[in-house]
This record gives sequence, structure tokens and C-alpha cells, in this order.
Amino acid sequence: MSDRRLLAATLRAATAATLAGSGYIHAQLYVDEYRFIHVVGLLFLLQASTSFAVAALLLIGMPPLLRVTAAGVALGALAGFAASRTVGVFGFTEKGLQPAPQALLSLLAETCTLLLLAVWQATVPHRFVAAPA
Repeated sequence: MSDRRLLAATLRAATAATLAGSGYIHAQLYVDEYRFIHVVGLLFLLQASTSFAVAALLLIGMPPLLRVTAAGVALGALAGFAASRTVGVFGFTEKGLQPAPQALLSLLAETCTLLLLAVWQATVPHRFVAAPA
């Protein structure tokens, strides 16, 4: 296996792992306590489901649309985290890094997902198809 293929496979697996990790944390929080919170509980379930689905697809390949989707899932989770600690989400607010340790682990997983996608974009060669003239 060439170095480029190894790098691509490693980045793809790592990105899928961090996204699935974020999904697992949100699924765990949903089951343990958040399912009882109106609207917010469903958002946790949606985030977990989407994270798992996109992570599974990433193991197959990383076309541009899937990379954008993975970034959107991670950014959406980070935005929800920030909103829940500032303006609130559907009347629900939290303080600091609670619940611990899930809040911190989730932040790390989503940030790592975005960093890995950025590394992919910067290092893995891309094939461009020239438009007919």
C-alpha cells in the first residue's frame, strides 16, 4: 500500500471513529437523561443517529459531499453545545462542562472530526474533472 493510500485510509478511519464517538456520547446522554427533555431529547437522538450513519459511510469512502456532511454534523453539535450554554435551546440551558465527562469528550470528538477533515482536505490528493470547453 502506498503512503498516500495509507494516509487516506487512516484519516478516513480516524474521522469515522471521532464522529461515531460523538454519536455514542449523544446516544448515551439521550438514554440516561436527555430523552425526557422536550425537543432537546429528540435533537440528541437525531445527532447520534446521523453521526453513526455518516461514520459508517465514511468507512466506505470520503467523497466531497460526505466530508461536508460530516463537518456539518460536527459543527451542528458544537453550535448546539454553545447555544445551550448561552442563549438556550428551546428553553433548555446548561452551565460549563456539565454533564461531566461527556461534555468535554463530546467537544474533543467534534473538534477532532473537524481537524481530521481539514487534514484530509490539505493532504490527500484530489481528482478534478475538467469541464468540457
